[in-house]
Amino acid sequence: MAAALAAPQHGVVARQQLVAAGMSTSAIDRAVASGRLIRLHRGVYAVGHASLLPDAHRLAAVLAAGPGAVLSHTSAADAWGLLVDARARTDVTAPLARGRTLPRISLHRTRLHPADQTELNGIPVTTVARTLMDVAATRPKRILERAMERSEELRLFDLIEIDDCLERNEGQRGAGRLRTAVADARPADPRKIRSWLERAVLKLIDEHRLPRPAVNLDVIGWEVDLHWPEHRVAVELDGWGAHRTRARFEDDHARDLALQADGWRVVRISYRQFRDDRETVAAALRAVLVPTPGIFGK
Repeated sequence: MAAALAAPQHGVVARQQLVAAGMSTSAIDRAVASGRLIRLHRGVYAVGHASLLPDAHRLAAVLAAGPGAVLSHTSAADAWGLLVDARARTDVTAPLARGRTLPRISLHRTRLHPADQTELNGIPVTTVARTLMDVAATRPKRILERAMERSEELRLFDLIEIDDCLERNEGQRGAGRLRTAVADARPADPRKIRSWLERAVLKLIDEHRLPRPAVNLDVIGWEVDLHWPEHRVAVELDGWGAHRTRARFEDDHARDLALQADGWRVVRISYRQFRDDRETVAAALRAVLVPTPGIFGK
């Protein structure tokens, strides 16, 4: 029974889950005594062995904090891939955390709005937007900026969701600092950035004597920003990734997968990448359009 419950939960299970499934408290105690259940936190166990992956420890901490708990703050940023968290403690936000202390768990008492919670790899966790707000509340500015930059790289940064999160949580810790950080990063006129980026990349291509692409044409049913049919290379320009919606995010990935399945190589160039390091962008384009003999076997 315990193994079946733990299998979809990264190998961990809570005592209350075992009881709800019909396992008696005495049977649970015997399993603990025999080593079949290994205590991770009070009322939370690993089944069979304690060699667990990070997600198992994250979920174990959430289960230990009780109903309504979610992974949050720096630990959530680590789970999303925005920061690296090498601490021995796990951040968990729970609605009933006041007065409770749990070893190796940093409890934050807050009743989160449902829109600020989601699930990642089977673990209840704060959304990226809420995670950034909590990072803003507890970490230095440079760490917040690093998390924001990483969220852009991972295509998780959604300015619409951040604005909604800030509106829901007006006055809460971190909201002001995140609002300032977002304002500093927001382009003066986002509507013009995409067309500007397109013209600028075409100019860069000419300056480096690279082949001229076709622009904004259909490829296997998808509109592609720039493409070279003879090289089967497509370039997508992310004028300002922060303004994408979840639907746009999914469409972009569907297009990338469809193109790759048809034998196209897809390269993405963001506004920030182009602004900060044009030579690297040019080198990347040259690498896919002008293969070097000996490296690519041509």
